[in-house]
Amino acid sequence: MSISIVRTVAGLREQINEWRHAGYRLGLVPTMGALHEGHLSLVRLAKEHADKTVVTLFVNPKQFNRPDDLAAYPRSEADDAGKLAGVGADLLFAPEPEEMYPEGFSTTVSVAGVSEGLCGAFRPGHFDGVATVVAKLLLQSQPDVAVFGEKDFQQLAVIRRLVADLNIPVSIVGGATVREDDGLAMSSRNLRLTANGRTIASRLSDALFGAAQQISSGEGPDAAIARAKAEILAAGFSEVEYLELRDAGTLAPVTRPGRPARLLAAAWLDGVRLIDNVPVGYSSGVPR
Repeated sequence: MSISIVRTVAGLREQINEWRHAGYRLGLVPTMGALHEGHLSLVRLAKEHADKTVVTLFVNPKQFNRPDDLAAYPRSEADDAGKLAGVGADLLFAPEPEEMYPEGFSTTVSVAGVSEGLCGAFRPGHFDGVATVVAKLLLQSQPDVAVFGEKDFQQLAVIRRLVADLNIPVSIVGGATVREDDGLAMSSRNLRLTANGRTIASRLSDALFGAAQQISSGEGPDAAIARAKAEILAAGFSEVEYLELRDAGTLAPVTRPGRPARLLAAAWLDGVRLIDNVPVGYSSGVPR
């Protein structure tokens, strides 16, 4: 089993136009490759909402604020194509950087508010790069539905705001975070961990789930967060970049029980930046 691969916007639109004329509903799953079960779960989710599913593979240089991080990002197109064929994706769009950003390209899409703080504070320009490439992919493919993972929760919020503000006619669906057996959120960056780092990495999710439970049970967020940070560092992480409680809808900081919230974190291990987030549930101002 194989999957069709196109590398130009013209080729992508030619196939999409055929599907549109046939009356098919279209789903889109943007990725940067090095696919794992988390990505494949998004493809399966897209197939539930659409007749034909396009997956994009593009390591977007505009969302990397460190050249070494871009260079080290894993790339495995042939393996990715095989995995996508196995889950029934219909088309892989894998453009070169010059196709996405031809000579003279000078437009940047910037989303304020939800892009500020958290990853936005530590990765200057990152969400401008995300918003720009996602806007392009949505305009190039014009899908009915596009699926993004909740693991990158702030990114999902940025994309929802982008689509709402620019009146892009697409439904954005968030896919639940897929985890390894020990709780570590699946990520392409996990491939860069040492064997010892991989055994430590799951302590990030352990600390987050523990703090979320404590906050949901009525403990003050500050105390629970401080304890979680200490646990992460004691496990062997070199730095906790942030660990914050934010409103699940607006990403505004949360200091007391109220609306459903999200506990989000970024931490460094083995020179690899890992991110994760877990829900914190409240009902009518009373923790649950």
